[in-house]
Amino acid sequence: MAATAEHSTTGGTTPAYYVTTPIYYVNDRPHLGHAYTTVAGDVLTRWHRQRGEKVWYLTGTDEHGQKILRTAEANGVTPQEWCDKLVEEAWKPLWQHLEIANDDFIRTTQERHTARVQEFVQDLYDKGEIYKGGYSGPYCVGCEEYKLPAELLDGATEGEKLCPIHKKPVEWLEEENYFFRLSAYGPRLLEFYAENPGFIAPESARNEVLRFVEQGLQDLSISRSTFNWGVPLPWDEKHVLYVWVDALQNYITAAGYGADPERFAELWPASVHLVGKDILRFHAVIWPAMLMAAGLPLPKRVVANGWLMVGGEKMSKSNLTGIAPTDLTSHFGVDAYRYYFLRAIPFGTDGSFSWEDFTARYTSELANDFGNLASRVAAMVGKYFDGALPAAAAPGEAERAVAEGLATAVATADRKIGEELDFAGGLAAVFDFVKQVNGYLTEQEPWKVAKDDSAEGRDRLATILYTAAEALRGTAVLLNPVMPSTAEKLWVSLGAEAGLGALAAQTVAGAARWGRLPAGATVTKGEILFPRLEEKPAS
Repeated sequence: MAATAEHSTTGGTTPAYYVTTPIYYVNDRPHLGHAYTTVAGDVLTRWHRQRGEKVWYLTGTDEHGQKILRTAEANGVTPQEWCDKLVEEAWKPLWQHLEIANDDFIRTTQERHTARVQEFVQDLYDKGEIYKGGYSGPYCVGCEEYKLPAELLDGATEGEKLCPIHKKPVEWLEEENYFFRLSAYGPRLLEFYAENPGFIAPESARNEVLRFVEQGLQDLSISRSTFNWGVPLPWDEKHVLYVWVDALQNYITAAGYGADPERFAELWPASVHLVGKDILRFHAVIWPAMLMAAGLPLPKRVVANGWLMVGGEKMSKSNLTGIAPTDLTSHFGVDAYRYYFLRAIPFGTDGSFSWEDFTARYTSELANDFGNLASRVAAMVGKYFDGALPAAAAPGEAERAVAEGLATAVATADRKIGEELDFAGGLAAVFDFVKQVNGYLTEQEPWKVAKDDSAEGRDRLATILYTAAEALRGTAVLLNPVMPSTAEKLWVSLGAEAGLGALAAQTVAGAARWGRLPAGATVTKGEILFPRLEEKPAS
């Protein structure tokens, strides 16, 4: 379950593996796109916990800006009332439902954030990095972003310009603003990118940022003076901070910036910022420049995921393709939901969701390959050995191949998920191993071996079933970050906790060590891991 406390301790001063999601606008309820990034971050941090590392996982909500103000007004409540309602009734409950194990949940209306934000921008102002000016140009309220004219699309009427993301008309802004000297940081950013080629991923995202910065940067308007729902500038309270400058700082304010030096030293710089590709420039250009100006370390990586598409359109509320995650979890289950999106869509690329593809993967990979394997092994141990896991005799070539297959799956999944954030590739490695074990059982035919009552026959049957059960033991550890409830059911079914301890205490490296499941463990069939799906609910 998600952590309920806003603070917990990672202990000591050893740097933690610190992962962040974007903080999400609370103008509406979360949809699949929000959940996609959050589940990815959860799997990544659970994986590193399973490595035995110290981990910190942050998510939260962005609650300032013109979009929130207008949404609240349209609903007849104050912006704070709107944010409170959505956070407590929609956002936090969904993360709990999806078993997101976040360590902190930050809201940009919290005093622990706003006070530190004012200190941060005051420092930049005192250093001469911020100056007063005027802004005149297009602005998308949906993005809360100043747009370059070259980015805009032509609208239906003459002179109308549309946001390329929301396909809605931009507004023309003319107001007095304060500006951050972003233009001065182009050369330093390019030098940093060259020295840290892994800073931005995937490669397509890195190339996009390089092209953008190489064209030359303009100074960034960092305040608004025509509405007051935001963090006031400490030196001029007629202005509120531009929502993105406010929001980006959540990554350091939640980490203890300006309030807890020991905690800040432990958490910052962040290991990974997970972001949608539509907000890449904020995180890979504006945020690093602000940190450079403040004299703070830059995050280690910014990883952009692609868009979830439905009918060729980016999934969002504004274009009516938003789908509630609970629409899917009520049919497929939470663990299958967590698995599907990371398995079906290579992280960093756009991917299309379809009910049919989800159903096919659920049936083939989860129910048939994985669930049926677990059920068969437990049933045979129950039938032939009264539920007590038998000790294996000397392994043969086939058993050695399964043990080697597990070691390969562990090494490949650890590299792909833990380092490369290639969730699809890591899960493919695990399920290739599941297929290997199924093939092993098909070839060894334990149901036929069971007919041989000789000592050699019993030894052979024991070896086959131990090998299959031990393979499932390793698989449970590997799938625990992705499907925690299912992995726990399998762990209990194998009787592993009595001899090995809690599943959460098992390490990824330990998953590869063959022969850990103790003979004599009580194996029970338990409930079906992935039940047959009911008919698709009516739309």
